[in-house]
Amino acid sequence: MITDEPLLSFDNVAYQYPGGIKALKNISFFLKEKERVVILGRNGSGKSTMLLLSAALLKPTEGNVNVAGVDTASKDIIEIRRKVGMVFQNADDQLFMPSVFDDVAFGPRNMGLSHNEVSSRVESALKTTGTYDLMKRRPYELSGGQKKLVSIATVLSMEPKLLLLDEPTAGLDYEGERNFIEVIQALPHAFLLSTHDLTLARKLCNRAIVLDDGVVKFDGPIENVHYPPTI
Repeated sequence: MITDEPLLSFDNVAYQYPGGIKALKNISFFLKEKERVVILGRNGSGKSTMLLLSAALLKPTEGNVNVAGVDTASKDIIEIRRKVGMVFQNADDQLFMPSVFDDVAFGPRNMGLSHNEVSSRVESALKTTGTYDLMKRRPYELSGGQKKLVSIATVLSMEPKLLLLDEPTAGLDYEGERNFIEVIQALPHAFLLSTHDLTLARKLCNRAIVLDDGVVKFDGPIENVHYPPTI
């Protein structure tokens, strides 16, 4: 059931890394269920920091981040991470088990699910991403595009409400990018996508947030976006 409560919200959020680098400054926005939003920005604009805060992998220096009704500053991190799935830019950061099956099963197994439920989730996630035939393969044997799709499967097996996609087509060839787009377009999930590729964003999203130097320069329909921003 879709509710009016935001799935993700930032309320006057700032984040400062050790050493004094302020990556985000007074960011406020919300994302509803089923909504697909792109964060556009140059390297160093704060895109990845927003995703890490959304996944509760970082906690805001100022303000509040709320995921599906839970403040990320709370101690209920496990519950938050069941609701949010992050696909990292480098698939090798996400795949570390002896086989594709084991990688996709890792999250559900750690949730304490039964063997049958784990197997069911793995098979469903692999079929959804078109990687079912790869389940017995070793991750290091896969192409870049295959690794990306399997990394998405590792997230889908957790049945999250929100997907976080960090520069997901970086390093992919034409076929790998096309397969990624087809899979993401077919998913029912809300997602937050970080990229500097406006063409990709237009294919997948209907709303854009433009970041520059940690500040929101635009938030609105993607057809109205001007990117790169005029400073």
